Amino acid sequence: MFIYLFLNSEAHAMKTAKDILKEKRHEMVYVPENTVIQDVISQMLQHKIGAMLVKKDDQFIGIWTERDLLRNCLDPKFDLKTSTIGEYMDPKIVSAPVDTPIEKLQDMYLGLFIRHILIIRGLSYIGLLSIGDILRALLLEKDKEIKELNKIAGWEYYENWGWHHQYQEKKSQQKKDSSKN
Repeated sequence: MFIYLFLNSEAHAMKTAKDILKEKRHEMVYVPENTVIQDVISQMLQHKIGAMLVKKDDQFIGIWTERDLLRNCLDPKFDLKTSTIGEYMDPKIVSAPVDTPIEKLQDMYLGLFIRHILIIRGLSYIGLLSIGDILRALLLEKDKEIKELNKIAGWEYYENWGWHHQYQEKKSQQKKDSSKN
């Protein structure tokens, strides 16, 4: 049984950023750097997203999130109707290749204290993954593994093993043999 479990776990292909993006099925949403914050918030609500990518001349130059909005509200110069996202975005965007395994992505989120990773294929960005996307994918994988293990070693497995029946049969056979002698 241990050999089977070892081989079975090795047979699982490690999920990558590409796999998670396929499951997510969201297009990349971004705005130009001169977009007014109020319009950015409207788009975030419309697309049901918590982070907005910022673009300038076909290059991603920053990211702005719900948390940034909370921080920005304390700035006396911040005005939803006149401030632009380019003034308040975070210019640091972390990226990873499309073939990055899920465990490596998890390490990046935890080690770098970030919540979003831009996924790149070749020279093009193809998607944005949040820590929630990774957590969901990890939980679904664990759930699948648990269900597979339960199929292998569920209670029915042990009941059908029949050791207790074999033991009872052996005891009864010994009683019969001893009564004959």
